[in-house]
Amino acid sequence: MIYRFRVVLDNDTEDDVFRDLELRETDTLEDLHNIITQSFGFDGTEMASFYLSDDEWNQGEEISLFDMSEGANTVQLMNETITNNVVHEASTKLIYVYDFFSMWTFYVELAEIVEEVEGTDYPNLLFVQGQIPDEAPEKSFKAEDTENFDDFENGLEDYESLDFDENWN
Repeated sequence: MIYRFRVVLDNDTEDDVFRDLELRETDTLEDLHNIITQSFGFDGTEMASFYLSDDEWNQGEEISLFDMSEGANTVQLMNETITNNVVHEASTKLIYVYDFFSMWTFYVELAEIVEEVEGTDYPNLLFVQGQIPDEAPEKSFKAEDTENFDDFENGLEDYESLDFDENWN
């Protein structure tokens, strides 16, 4: 079977930027990573990860391009993860982050499962909408995400209340 995905740039601009892609359900997430980077014009050399997601786009378990864990914890890797093992009718959404310095963030959703078309090469780019901006869109955080940072904005006037030993080193 062929999975058709819509990959949408997390973007606060008026222009929608997305790609519609196809790949075999038995292809790996590394194959999906490769067609995403190519279709958006990235060189593919930066670190990237997929994250399992629920219907509200909450970020879940990470599936990484490379194992950066230094052996402490096992990491699920893209090249070892078959697409239909993590994406299917009951779980259709992934978050994809490319280049952790720029934080290009994309919403990846399984739109349709169709029969393979003879003579079509997969992965396949179906449709392109919009051009990717020169820089990754800045992330805007909700007020509840920053409520614990008030002390830093106010210059840490009450330093003694931080409850740690100054001479810990």
